[in-house]
Amino acid sequence: MRQGARVLEADSFGEKVLLLTDGTMLKLFRRKRWLSSAAWYPYAQRFADNAASLRQRGIPVPEVIHVVRIPSIERDAVHYRPLPGRTLRELRRGYLDGACEQRLKEGLARFVISLHESGVYFRSLHLGNVIYTPDCRFGLIDIADARLYRRPLRKHERLRNLRRLEASADEKEWVALVRAALVA
Repeated sequence: MRQGARVLEADSFGEKVLLLTDGTMLKLFRRKRWLSSAAWYPYAQRFADNAASLRQRGIPVPEVIHVVRIPSIERDAVHYRPLPGRTLRELRRGYLDGACEQRLKEGLARFVISLHESGVYFRSLHLGNVIYTPDCRFGLIDIADARLYRRPLRKHERLRNLRRLEASADEKEWVALVRAALVA
């Protein structure tokens, strides 16, 4: 499966995300602590379960093919078809004209508000994990640590979720519209 793959992301512990020769992705997860909830509920399975739940809520996400345990390297992995489109970070760095950038910012604000209304607390909220799809919708990637509730998020949960987006100094301007809409 790994033969001919291109490493897209790695850290000091090894490869994390691979683009396979057939265009699918393999995301590897390691257990960071010996005693962890990942021992009985691996992050790869959380990714797959979140993908199914988010898709049911109408949110575009990667299409999971299967989840696998790889004992030889002590990793769990999720094999999936990537969500088509480009991240907002890529689009932003592509030197958008002012009007286009403003439309994307407003769209992001509506998208994040709709996530919160749908009970989605996306802990990895930043422009690199929000995809703008070819059909002009917003979607999510890196969804293993999303939390999904049956109720809309409370105001304090919404504001806490935005702090992740605000953490990146170059993305603060993007969250201003979202914050303004939430406190209004």
